[in-house]
Order: sequence, then structure tokens, then C-alpha cells
Amino acid sequence: MTTVMEPDAADLTEAWLSEDLDAWTRRVVRRHFDPQTGSPYWLSRRPYLGFDPLDITRYAELAQFEPFSLATLRDLDPVQLVPGDIPRPLAGRIWESGGTTGRPCRIFHTPSMAEHHTQWRLLGLRQAGFEPGRTWLYACPSGPHIVGRGANQIAELYHSTVYTMDLDPRWIKGLIRDSRLVEMNLYVEHTIEQMTDLLETGRVQYLETTPAILQALIARRPELVSGLEGVGLGGTQLTPPMYREIVEALEGGVIGTTYGNTFGCAMGLPAENGGAILPYLPNYPQVTMAVVDKDDPRREVGYGEVGRVRLTVLHDDLFLPNILERDQAIRFDTGGKWPCDGVANVRPLQISSATPEGLY
Repeated sequence: MTTVMEPDAADLTEAWLSEDLDAWTRRVVRRHFDPQTGSPYWLSRRPYLGFDPLDITRYAELAQFEPFSLATLRDLDPVQLVPGDIPRPLAGRIWESGGTTGRPCRIFHTPSMAEHHTQWRLLGLRQAGFEPGRTWLYACPSGPHIVGRGANQIAELYHSTVYTMDLDPRWIKGLIRDSRLVEMNLYVEHTIEQMTDLLETGRVQYLETTPAILQALIARRPELVSGLEGVGLGGTQLTPPMYREIVEALEGGVIGTTYGNTFGCAMGLPAENGGAILPYLPNYPQVTMAVVDKDDPRREVGYGEVGRVRLTVLHDDLFLPNILERDQAIRFDTGGKWPCDGVANVRPLQISSATPEGLY
């Protein structure tokens, strides 16, 4: 079975956006539960589900699955989630979460999944208005974090020159969790120093980083931000007041946004009502996001209402149903412009010392 769709790369996202979600659901569920192609983890779970997943015909019927616990991904060999008809030994990257709520979770990316991630990334850049052939500073986590792929994606597929630097989100979150604020501020200064060293050269047009880091840069060196042609933002929450501050600081520059994590991502749609509404579209149909009642995760809230984000991963090569994220959002009506709902004004479901946001 071929797991990579074959249209020309420029048409990939258009082809995905035209997919019928019920048909796509049948395709993915059958792949993961068929005895000939299925992933070892899901084949082992099939006898205990209480229903036959091969009877599922519609996306809505995925509600029969209990919410998938990300804690499973802390101890499970990521290879166990990869369909069995992909030749072993596997060759690819294992990516890790930021570890905000405990030990990192891990998943394996097949070439098909890497292609999906890349093409959605490029669509987001085009939708936001970033021009190819520019020079970027990519101030984001790298190493085991999938966001680090972005530097190569921009360089190789957006015909750009990219400066890079590293961030360690786990270290920052650990410092916040332990109330070691002096050390945290030293790390912030260390980060800003690296950024200003490059931005002062005048060679950088675009900056990719997090809203929290950009705010720190604006506070210290606003002239460096106003000299940029645009910024890409992801990671920690972006609130309407933060967005308006960034718009003012950029003085007309492009702003692109993403929301998500190691398991599923969404690209930013144009801000509405002067930045009061900040919507995102999931990477359909491989990723869907629902906004559900905080006390009843099977029930979606109405449009414009706030609820908990429920994420489902429907890759040919990875199936993770009904993940209850630690975020809340507004259910956003895309008005027929896109084939699925969006989420807007995402923020942490609960802020505590146990789940710090930090710089990323």
C-alpha cells in the first residue's frame, strides 16, 4: 500500500483539502487495524476496545475510542504505532514533546508524515505572505523537537538563507517550576543576546520565534523588531493584547502563526476584528481539532463558545484518536472557506506551577 500521495508537491495540500473526512477516516482506521497492514499497538488493543474498528464508516464514530492518553507515548516504543506493512527496520526521526506535563512523549515520523508536515508548513508561509528568497533568524528549539525541522524547510524549500540558534524549553520550564527566577532571567538575557548579535547586522528580514521571546526582544530592542519585514510565531500562547503589541512593534511587517505540538499542528488564519480573534486551521485531514465541553469531551461546543481542544491524528502512518489537550479555545467557523472547523484564541486550560508555559 502506498502511503505517500502522488500529486505534484505544489498540489498536495489542495488535494488533501478536497478529501472527504469520512472516507479519509475509513482509510486510516482500516490501515491501522487490518491484520495485514495494521500497527502492532492498535492490533494488540483491538480485542479490548468493545467494538470493531473495522465497522467505523464515519469520522463522528471515532468518538467510540476513549481519549488517547499521551502518557502512553512516554513508555511505548514509537515503532509500535507504525503500520506493519512499512518495511523494517525503520529509517527516520523520533520526535519528542517539550515535556511540559512530565517526561517527554515520543513519536516516529515516516517519510510520508515528514512530507505532510513540510507541505503544510509551506502553505502556512504562503498564506501569511512571507516572500521566498529572504534571510531568516530561526530562534526556536531544535534537537528532539519537531519545530526544529522548520529551519531546513525554509532554507531548502523556500529558497532562503537561515541563521539558527537553540532554545531549551525543558530547562526553562524546569526553572519556572522550581521558582528559580534569577536563573530564568539569565537564560532570557542569554537568548536575547544571541538574537541581537545577528539582528544588528541588518541582514535578517524575517524572524521565527515564540510570542514570549518576541515580547522580551520588543521590550529591550524595539528598533530591531521594527526593522524586520515579518515574524513567524509558534509555541506559547498568543493572546489578542500580545498580537496587537507585535503588530505595533513591526510597523507593517508580516505576521504568520502556528498552533500545535509534536502530535498535530495548525496554521494561522488571518486575524479578525483587529486581532480580537486569532484563528487556526488544523492540517486537514491528517489532523483535526474539535472544541469540546470541558466536562464532557464527547460533546462539541457551539461556534463562538469556549471549550477544551480535542486533537485527532489521522495520518496514514499514525493514528491517535481524541487527545485531550491542555489548551482551551473558541470553536471557530471557517465559513465554508475550509473543509473543517478551526480553533481560535488558544490559551492554557489551567495555569499552575506544574504546567508552566515558559518561553516555549
